[in-house]
Amino acid sequence: MRQLEFTEFYRSDRDRCLRAVLAGVGDRQLAEDLVAEAFTRAWMSWSKVRRHPAPRAWIVRTALNLRVSWWRRRRREVALDGEHDTADTAAGDAAGIAAGFDPALLRVLRRLPQRQREVIAFRVFLDLDTAATAKALGMAPGTVTAHLSRAVATLRRHLVTQTLEDPS
Repeated sequence: MRQLEFTEFYRSDRDRCLRAVLAGVGDRQLAEDLVAEAFTRAWMSWSKVRRHPAPRAWIVRTALNLRVSWWRRRRREVALDGEHDTADTAAGDAAGIAAGFDPALLRVLRRLPQRQREVIAFRVFLDLDTAATAKALGMAPGTVTAHLSRAVATLRRHLVTQTLEDPS
């Protein structure tokens, strides 16, 4: 029974969680790795996660926390050849299309500050209300509202400008 319940949760919510994490991190491969690890941890703690008021939010928050750990480990690594890895935005945009993202939207999302991307992920992609988003991100509801307002204004400014410049 436990396995069936988790399997159904995974099948029904994996893509939504992936889109939310992709919005938060801006890199398809990293988002897939983080979501896979978060679902693995959810399975190991399923008795706790299934009782969580918003299990999808638990998955996304865990994935975003894992990203912080990933960055900390990566920061300690020493580059042997002196070159730095750079994200291939064309490949990232193609991966975004596969995840259901407009490439222009993904490019603008990448420009937002981290906390604004996280609020967008929870409020828009997971469709959580302000209180649930605030609780999941550990911030005040007013802070969620402020981040969302700034993020939407930035998205609107960039996406409307792009649409007006290139009406194809």
